[in-house]
Amino acid sequence: MKNLFIVDHPLIKHKLTIMRNKNTGPKEFRELLREITFLLAYEATRNIETIEVEIETPLEKTKGYAIEDKKIVVVPILRAGLGMVDSILELLPNASVGHIGIYRDPLTLKPVQYYCKLPDLSNSTVTFLLDPMLATGFSAVHAIRILKEKGAKQIVFVSLIAAPEGVLEVEKNFPDVKIYTASLDRQLNDHGYILPGLGDAGDRLYRTK
Repeated sequence: MKNLFIVDHPLIKHKLTIMRNKNTGPKEFRELLREITFLLAYEATRNIETIEVEIETPLEKTKGYAIEDKKIVVVPILRAGLGMVDSILELLPNASVGHIGIYRDPLTLKPVQYYCKLPDLSNSTVTFLLDPMLATGFSAVHAIRILKEKGAKQIVFVSLIAAPEGVLEVEKNFPDVKIYTASLDRQLNDHGYILPGLGDAGDRLYRTK
């Protein structure tokens, strides 16, 4: 798992523990997801490119660094990934946003795509793919394949929690994709849910079943 980066921070551990609790309601769950995503994004953006610029302070001219965030793309996997978008845009307000809609067939656990709307990726520098759960990895691989076919070059996958099976599935198919997560959990159960996990993130975000 050479491309897996676990963001091990006390604030993340604390907030993730509250999210895992089955008694945590959707309002608090949404707020915590945004907060943890913000902390994850701080690390996931560590290697994005900067350009040297000249500015003038109140005292003199000096050189500084700027991010061309108009060349950065953020793509949530619908629907749970929507809960992560605002945090990324707080850091990169000029980033473009695309959407990929995928649900998991309950019998085969294979991804079923139902929507895709993306900005121009041919001139992008990095694309952040967002999904709170990296479980089987099938949906992530499907989404990454779409992004690469559309011209995405550097892809970074950001998730709240991940299962070893999902990480290995992504690395097997796309060894160049970096994965940032708050926790690598133990395993998947027979229905493809992460253990210990936190249940279905989409259902908990929107109080659905």
